Amino acid sequence: QVQLVESGGGLVQAGGSLRLSCAASGRTFSSFGIGWFRQAPGQFREFIAAIAWRDGSPNYARSAQGRFTISRDFAKLTVYLQMDNLKPEDTAVYFCAAGDGGNSPLVENYQYWGQGTQVTVSS
Repeated sequence: QVQLVESGGGLVQAGGSLRLSCAASGRTFSSFGIGWFRQAPGQFREFIAAIAWRDGSPNYARSAQGRFTISRDFAKLTVYLQMDNLKPEDTAVYFCAAGDGGNSPLVENYQYWGQGTQVTVSS
């Protein structure tokens, strides 16, 4: 079992930055990947970025490239999502997830999910 807890969300002005954290506990595997997803009201869950746990290889959604950066602290079992130049359309609940599909963008490849953290970007 793996438990994931997101933190770092909040209210920020457009153009600002936030760094989200995803802390893992329980048994983890170096072959797993960690992904970030977001879901706005009335919208589908959207892939943002993922990272292969073993080698740190990232995968970014088109919408995240150039503004968001995913990284991991292997020893601390923590993954970060640095979000810069935030826009109102980034407003959503952000979830991290762990799975055995490497840095897959597919929800189906993730078995463990955090509770989500709210990110609100005002104009």
